[in-house]
Amino acid sequence: MRAVDLIRRKRDGGELTGDEIRFLVGGIATREVPDYQWSALTMAILWRGMTPVETAALVEAMLHSGTVIDLSDIPGPKVDKHSTGGVGDKTSLILAPIAAACGVTVPMVSGRGLGHTGGTLDKLESIPGFRIDLDLAAYRRVARECGLVLIGQTAEIAPADRVLYALRDATATVESIPLITASILSKKLAEGIDALVLDVKTGDGAFMARREDARALAESMTRIGRQLGKPVQALITSMDAPLGRTVGNSLEVWESVECLRGRGPDDLMEVSLELAAEMLVLGRVAADREQALARCRAVIADGSALERFRRVVAAQGGDPRVCDDPLGVLPRAAHVEPFCAPAAGFIAGIRAWPVGQASMLLGAGRARVDSTIDPAAGIVFRKGVGDEVRSGDVIAEIHVNPTHASSVPQVLAMLGEATTITSSRPPARPLILERV
Repeated sequence: MRAVDLIRRKRDGGELTGDEIRFLVGGIATREVPDYQWSALTMAILWRGMTPVETAALVEAMLHSGTVIDLSDIPGPKVDKHSTGGVGDKTSLILAPIAAACGVTVPMVSGRGLGHTGGTLDKLESIPGFRIDLDLAAYRRVARECGLVLIGQTAEIAPADRVLYALRDATATVESIPLITASILSKKLAEGIDALVLDVKTGDGAFMARREDARALAESMTRIGRQLGKPVQALITSMDAPLGRTVGNSLEVWESVECLRGRGPDDLMEVSLELAAEMLVLGRVAADREQALARCRAVIADGSALERFRRVVAAQGGDPRVCDDPLGVLPRAAHVEPFCAPAAGFIAGIRAWPVGQASMLLGAGRARVDSTIDPAAGIVFRKGVGDEVRSGDVIAEIHVNPTHASSVPQVLAMLGEATTITSSRPPARPLILERV
């Protein structure tokens, strides 16, 4: 079996067998299939696609390239959630403690932000002392003790994905739906989960900007996950405007704590609760969506969801006082600059993409994998879509440290570009667009 022959067949629109895909993925570790051949193969897959059978074989091969964790000794259902990423998307920090307080164990392996989208790990690391680099023994212990654990990808979990993820980024093949499906599912199924909820975002600030592309990705992941024996439910959610009122790592942790106190903004609460409810239904701790939503709201009201977050922060080395006085514990920027409404009216839109780009200029995101993050930098919106404003009202606050202070004029211009003010109140737009 030669890699060049398999590349040629895929290039010409042919189908690969399961044995051939296992050979190709296994060749990553042995160097029998070098990076330059995998680079050619990823481009062929981008152009020609893969059948569901091929994609399932690729997921399984990548899944078994490393350790598949067994959490069967931990009682109860194990359910995780994955988001395709967006601007202000901090739902993982909210729904994981909620689901844990409702009796679902959440073993979450997350990623870092890249480009205009934020990463769960960067948010967590803004909590002083919080460790995301737990070994598998500690991962099991925290999951058992807290009902949730929040770590980064280890060397043992789907190591083939680490190589392919970097190659896809370098070869302009990130958009391939079979490769995205394999990347996400191989990591998630390696966690030891019983079921998976997917948040596939679409709109201005989403990776899949077109709704039909988001639907195709959601259908691919749910189909392959179910084919491999795991219940998978996907929600397609809107990412035309930032989710919630904060963009930036420590700011988003603060807002997540506010949500766990029951004081979060309506849009962020709605998406977080809907995703958490799906986790409860898949985990069979709630009979249906209505019962699940009621349970999720109850654990926020009685404080048990916030207590779960406090426990996992402490268990992973962080300062649990973040749950009591987040603004006193989290890093804060030296300077706050207002962005004011240029005219009176109603905010008809705040485009997510330029807001995400603006947060990068402030140091809250990374243009490259090795970029340094400023955990205190970001943007706080004091007004949202649908709100009425007078000329001069503060719409947003720019939080910036001296190292990025020169970017403030450009950030103000980008926020001006992102914000649309009209004379009449815009109609409400749904956040949950489809269930797949």
